[in-house]
Amino acid sequence: MKIIVVGAGALGLLYGARLARAGVDVLMLTQSDEQAEMLNHEGIALVEAENRISRIPVKAATLHAYSAGGDSAGLVEGRGHDKFDWIWLAVKQVHLDEAMLTQLAALEHRCQAPVIALQNGIGHMDKLRAAMPQAPLYAAVTTEGALRTDGHTVQHTGNGSFMVGIWPKSGEKPSKTQKMLLKTMQGAGIELILSNEIENRVFHKLLINAVINPLTAIFGVRNGDLPLDPQRRRLMEALHVESEGILLASGMVSEGDSWQRMLQICEATARNESSMLRDVQGGRMTEVEWINGGIVSLAKKRVLPTPMNDAIVTMMNALVSRD
Repeated sequence: MKIIVVGAGALGLLYGARLARAGVDVLMLTQSDEQAEMLNHEGIALVEAENRISRIPVKAATLHAYSAGGDSAGLVEGRGHDKFDWIWLAVKQVHLDEAMLTQLAALEHRCQAPVIALQNGIGHMDKLRAAMPQAPLYAAVTTEGALRTDGHTVQHTGNGSFMVGIWPKSGEKPSKTQKMLLKTMQGAGIELILSNEIENRVFHKLLINAVINPLTAIFGVRNGDLPLDPQRRRLMEALHVESEGILLASGMVSEGDSWQRMLQICEATARNESSMLRDVQGGRMTEVEWINGGIVSLAKKRVLPTPMNDAIVTMMNALVSRD
């Protein structure tokens, strides 16, 4: 199987390494020439339990060059080499601007492969559909934990699942390509779940991200510390109640006590730092506009109040721009 991974952040490196180690022909597409060169020469350093380090060779190029038909890395060895089985999109929503969408459309046209989108938040699937109207699109929800420590090193911080489903959902049975992906990921030690309810899974992950991510970033704490302080816990509850109500009104199907599930996730990922916390610490833009801002957009369609989510978006933007 041949898979392109667009984006060499934490998740991109994690999945690229694990797939390549299992024998998949992986091509990493980066944003910078420097990172592509590093990956070509040094491969991916995957840090696992007990600090075991595996160095896994991969091929790499920049998205800009490869989508334009370039072959600076000597990746194309003959006619038909551009045929890939899947394109995995592992960049953050903040990078999905018009320029990247144009590059992704060119990449999909060149490779003729279905696209799996791993972004947090909502809104990205509509942008991808507009940019690639004929491409088979899949949304993915993952609970894996990963931390990138440099341009080619990633630490696997927590096992989880990888749920994927066609977008928008259909009643079709899994295709041959999907079944091949399932077998490939099982061989890589990745738990893949093929879902006919991926939109609901996206909503449920959005609810979790809308509470844990911004509040850990605002207070500068790890996931497990967030609910331990009574005042922080009150904010968590208020933000959860508002966000859940909006998502239920927008079509999310309840799956039991989501508040207790939230607390269980904080406990299970107690040592993890959320992606928003790491972005704030690094002075980078966060995905708050597509997470809490996405909930605000859903609420506006139904004329529902969003005082908590509005405040969160404002505070998060102030954190990044306060310098």
